[in-house]
Amino acid sequence: MTASTPGRAFGHELSERDIAVIHAVAQHRFMTARQVETLLFYDHSSQLTGARVCRRVLSRLTEQRLLTRLKRRVGGVRAGSASYVYALGSGGGRLLTKEGYRVTEPSPFFLDHTLAIADARIQLEIGARHRLFDLVEVEIEPQCWRRFSGPGGAPTYVKPDLYVVTGRADFEDCWFVEIDRGTESPAAISRKCRTYDLYWRSGLEQTEHGTYPLVLWVTPDEQRAQRIERVVRQARNVNRDLFRTATQPQLVQTVAGGTA
Repeated sequence: MTASTPGRAFGHELSERDIAVIHAVAQHRFMTARQVETLLFYDHSSQLTGARVCRRVLSRLTEQRLLTRLKRRVGGVRAGSASYVYALGSGGGRLLTKEGYRVTEPSPFFLDHTLAIADARIQLEIGARHRLFDLVEVEIEPQCWRRFSGPGGAPTYVKPDLYVVTGRADFEDCWFVEIDRGTESPAAISRKCRTYDLYWRSGLEQTEHGTYPLVLWVTPDEQRAQRIERVVRQARNVNRDLFRTATQPQLVQTVAGGTA
């Protein structure tokens, strides 16, 4: 990425990468310094150089109030500056026309889930860099949510954490990705499966995009993946072929294998 200065915000010259950092943090709501580094500062001569430049950029954008740093760290103080968590600052909110934007300290559960979504997106970006697939499109919640008419015409939503389109040769594969942190009950998982099934039956996604994505549950471990698979098998009146599971380390390999 070049060091050109395509924009100015509140008297500060912003480079193309500055703007990319602000947009990425706004898109994910919360990101650790390590995540920002891996996503946007990977193209330096060494990882050490990339980390150093990333720290400088994050520090400057925080001083300019384009970003803000949470009080809570991830990984503890021993993890150093890489454990800092960033969100869009008041200046960044104005830059992105989010007037009156304010950030509050999230709950540990919400932060963990949000950072796990960012981790999954970054894993997919790394897979694309290694040419395992082309990353054609990525939408992050809530942009990737879908609204449709449920039973009785009531407004209903499917709420994946990510919508991903990958390309291999002349084929494209579509995915609704659910980042599971092992906290939802079997009943909640079953309800989600039924909602995805209802949306599939509505035909809206197929009409608009030509296909219906596979729903990929990404779990912390194999035991949790097996529990979700059991819930899917036991779900009534649900098209079980819509669903797949993968542990976090298996995400890239599963997506690279395609939806066939």
